[in-house]
Amino acid sequence: MSAETDPLTAAVGTDTGETPILRAEAVEVAFSSGVGPGGGRGTARAVDGVDLDVAAGEIVALVGESGCGKTTLARTLLGLERPTGGRVLFEGAPLSHRSRDLRDYRRRVQLVQQDPMGSLNPRRTVYESVVEGLRIHEGTTVDEYERVARALSRAGLRPPERFLSRYPHELSGGQRQRVVIAGALILDPEVLVADEPVASLDASVRGEILRLMLELRENLGLSALVATHDLGLAWNIADRVAVMYLGRVVEVGTVEEVLSAPEHPYTRALLSVLPDSGVEEGPVVLGGEPPDPKRVPTGCRFHPRCPVLASGEAERAGVADMCTSVDPEVLAGGPGHRTACHWAARVGGPESPRTVEGPMSS
Repeated sequence: MSAETDPLTAAVGTDTGETPILRAEAVEVAFSSGVGPGGGRGTARAVDGVDLDVAAGEIVALVGESGCGKTTLARTLLGLERPTGGRVLFEGAPLSHRSRDLRDYRRRVQLVQQDPMGSLNPRRTVYESVVEGLRIHEGTTVDEYERVARALSRAGLRPPERFLSRYPHELSGGQRQRVVIAGALILDPEVLVADEPVASLDASVRGEILRLMLELRENLGLSALVATHDLGLAWNIADRVAVMYLGRVVEVGTVEEVLSAPEHPYTRALLSVLPDSGVEEGPVVLGGEPPDPKRVPTGCRFHPRCPVLASGEAERAGVADMCTSVDPEVLAGGPGHRTACHWAARVGGPESPRTVEGPMSS
């Protein structure tokens, strides 16, 4: 199934020419990291040139190992980090970092944090935690109680009156996460940015929170960017998937394209450890040093750990020298299956990126 005719993609508007509700455009975020190689001042390139779109009503999963830059990118899209290069656009307009503009923006784009126990004040009741954002933005309003109750109900805490006076320690892990989500919903946002939203939860309740996010998209038309290391989560919740490695998106496409027919060796390695992944060669153990944003390799940033290069496949395809010397182009935003890999471009035929079809093996 091509990206042009995929009904899921068409349904969320990534293929209709509409302006994405949220866009990262050549975004870079670099941090000073003390002394660098050669004795000069070091720089960690946490996000190193990322283009990424989120369409209205779409859920995009941003996938990668810890340290790949996905949390920094998520914080930048929220306006919590200022990009050192590129820009963030909301409904086609560049994000301004002036206080008044950020205040309005953060009403419309809300964060869902990964650790509900850590993000909820243990001395505050559920009511006090959920109403906090409303009071910050609007002060005390006559309909405050109704709005808190509605947010809790939307987050699946029903009847809300049962939970208003409870404290975090009196709730289950799943209920605490629903309180965090209710705190984001109270301002009626258009986009949720969720950083590992189920990582701290028991497996038994993860599915409930994922179903809730899908219901919020269906009932409220919300868009979401979900940063996660969990490919199973991405498969179950996302319309599109972007895979990050060392500050750069290395593969992007619909969930079926990326997770059923991965093209980048890094994506294939991530998938290979999952049961019934469909990756023929079995589990892939990545060698080499862990990625370091202070020391981005020349050429493809994945080449020191790439099993395709190590096995000689890249040499046989005639791209080994390119892998170690030429940085693949930054992937553009928008629809289509794209891969930042010299080997995938060569073996995929004269046109790259190529489109694929078929569900994940079960």
